[in-house]
Amino acid sequence: MERLQKILAQAGIASRRRAEEMILAGRVRVNGRVVTQLGAQVDPERDKVLVDNHPVVLETKAYFLLYKPKGYISDRDETANLKSALDLIPGNLRLFAAGRLDMNSEGLLFLTNDGALANRLTHPRYEHEKEYLVLVYGAPDDKTMERLTRGIPYEGEWLRADAATRAGRRQQFGEAGRDETWLRIILHEGKKRQIRHMCAALGFPVKRLIRVRIGPLQLGKLAPGAFRKVTRDEIAQLQKQAQPRVQIKKRDTRSVKGRAANGGGTSRKKIETRNSKFRNPKS
Repeated sequence: MERLQKILAQAGIASRRRAEEMILAGRVRVNGRVVTQLGAQVDPERDKVLVDNHPVVLETKAYFLLYKPKGYISDRDETANLKSALDLIPGNLRLFAAGRLDMNSEGLLFLTNDGALANRLTHPRYEHEKEYLVLVYGAPDDKTMERLTRGIPYEGEWLRADAATRAGRRQQFGEAGRDETWLRIILHEGKKRQIRHMCAALGFPVKRLIRVRIGPLQLGKLAPGAFRKVTRDEIAQLQKQAQPRVQIKKRDTRSVKGRAANGGGTSRKKIETRNSKFRNPKS
């Protein structure tokens, strides 16, 4: 069940605020009855909605995992003649990618029309991990791997990975060639072309970059261009994990020291005076 004004906005009828005005004006009918309450709930799969006596096509939520091949963009660009990963899903669903990959990268895309869940999946404060297999030229040593997690400056920003390790020479996507190395890199906040910039800055340009995981969602055995529907269990996992992490405030030791210095605690002088009385009762 969804709020009526949200359903109208998702169907492209109007913005949510404008949809609320239409409801209050009595222009919306649900199953033949005029609805003027903003809190009214609608089932997109069962209820019939009319605006000004015209039927509204209600979209059901759709969730897909796609292996985006290299050479495809993650969204649509009407100004350029580029292949879109969205066109690999048949039908006329209005989908968008939650977390993009650049045209030269490949791997897992989460495609949906559920804007709320997509935002929780991609926003940095929810800290969903994104895992990548990265084939680089050269053989990064331990110091280089440490630099990837410690971070490097790039154009006024500090770029760092949450984790970076060398992977085995043989991966399901191919075997590393001579003077090539597979890396496994994990981020929770991915800036544009971040991994490529980091590796190039350290002297190890990226030959191939494949996203294999987003939070609990795995690329698995999908072939390039193939897709599958996300299961109900996976959706439940996403919704359960899509909660912002609580920041625990550190104790302010300065205020504790300040109270002690101002008489709010037992000062060193008081302790010394008390001890001297035990040593010399007459004092």
